[in-house]
Amino acid sequence: MVFFKARPNWQQPHSRVTPEGIFWRRRRFMTSLIGAGVGLAAASAGGCQRSTTIDADLARTLGEPLPGVPRNQAFADAGREPTPQQYASSYNNFYEFGGSKDIWARAQALPTDPWRLEVTGLVKKPTTYNLADLTQRFDLEERIYRFRCVEAWAMVVPWIGFPMRALMAAVEPTAAAKYVRFTSFYDPEVNPGPNFGFARDLPWPYTEGLTVDEMANELAFFAVGVYGRTLPKQHGAPIRMVVPWKYGFKGAKSIVKIEFVAEQPATYWNTLAPNEYKFEANVEPDVPHPRWSQAKERLVGESTALFTWKEQPTVIYNGYGEWVAGLYG
Repeated sequence: MVFFKARPNWQQPHSRVTPEGIFWRRRRFMTSLIGAGVGLAAASAGGCQRSTTIDADLARTLGEPLPGVPRNQAFADAGREPTPQQYASSYNNFYEFGGSKDIWARAQALPTDPWRLEVTGLVKKPTTYNLADLTQRFDLEERIYRFRCVEAWAMVVPWIGFPMRALMAAVEPTAAAKYVRFTSFYDPEVNPGPNFGFARDLPWPYTEGLTVDEMANELAFFAVGVYGRTLPKQHGAPIRMVVPWKYGFKGAKSIVKIEFVAEQPATYWNTLAPNEYKFEANVEPDVPHPRWSQAKERLVGESTALFTWKEQPTVIYNGYGEWVAGLYG
């Protein structure tokens, strides 16, 4: 069921429009030792101005067309124009393939066919889906969502997929299920993580988690496509989580297992640095990261430097409070 909502203030026509000049810029992803692992840090941007034309090598990674997918009008306006794909598909966090933003070429090593997605745990109908199932067994729709990274930058992405609660209806969680664990593809020969000597000690595979109530929320989404095409590998092909009221690291990529469980599961960044990356990880401007403020976010702009990008105030729950505030009292 689709819930049509009045547009919040940030969706009104006078809202800022994302410029088209910067997402190709490379920004280093700084890491710092935290015990036996690493922690996420803010960083500066660098690099030269790039053409807005999609590079031929990048274009070959952008998936197959998904024609005829309807746009969900409840999520048709994110308050800014979608980030151009040549930037959004070449500026990605995918830690399994390294710590920099320009991992799109390395991510092409991800094997996606054949693919198996196992849904198990406290469900009445455990099921394993193959690659075709992900685009054929559920009704696909397009949703344009705001995206907010914990590093305090923001973008807008037109995802194609289906609500998470459609999968819940198919597998029927039991009353004992209180949480959901999502596990990403991992093969140390394919995606070993950053090229650091201690990378073998990181808690692979990448896992994330939600409460059952969060997964059942109207906003919670499984993406199998983006920008009108099947999901590129750098975005987490063939299926990834999209939970736009949370920081981006909550969106596990290349999911191979979904498990309904009774207890809160361990998750990747929360395991590495629980004082910095909470399990809940909602976008909250009044709750700073221990090393930087979350009160403002930087929009991609015309400059080559992160700290000259235009700023705007961060909105609680990334502007989606009317859909999710009730989950948190």
